[in-house]
Amino acid sequence: MDFDLAPPTGVGPLRIGMAREAANAALDSLRDGSAISDADLPGQHIFRPSGLMISIDCTRDALQAIELGRPLTQADRVMFRDLDVFALPARVVIERMREYTVIDADPDDPASFTAPDLLLGFWRPFAADDEPEESQGHYFSSVLLAKPGYYDTPAQAAERGAQSP
Repeated sequence: MDFDLAPPTGVGPLRIGMAREAANAALDSLRDGSAISDADLPGQHIFRPSGLMISIDCTRDALQAIELGRPLTQADRVMFRDLDVFALPARVVIERMREYTVIDADPDDPASFTAPDLLLGFWRPFAADDEPEESQGHYFSSVLLAKPGYYDTPAQAAERGAQSP
């Protein structure tokens, strides 16, 4: 199954801003009923048979962010436009994403990147760009799609709040 990242809207039936109850139901709809994982936590995250993890972050009774963790098999793919964000080396994903938008490296973590205009965050536990055998560093481990303001510092959040009508 393909999971299309559609920032800032969401992924599949999961829509940023939807009520917690609706987000829980949407997350549950993504489970494979024939292979339910013992690691699933309803209302928090599920694991599909491919190993793909889908997690939701609800605060103030609304969906704020959706995180997807790299699957173990290609049975599930996480796509941004024509780009499979988990099948390609992290360095290639960043290069290709830069064709669409600005990508910022995390100054404190060289293995993490953010596309602030798209509200996408890419993470891996460490950078190993030239070592394909180190799959946890060669490929991204997770991608997070969030609501506007999710990455704001407290000062930016205050400024955003002051600009709201």
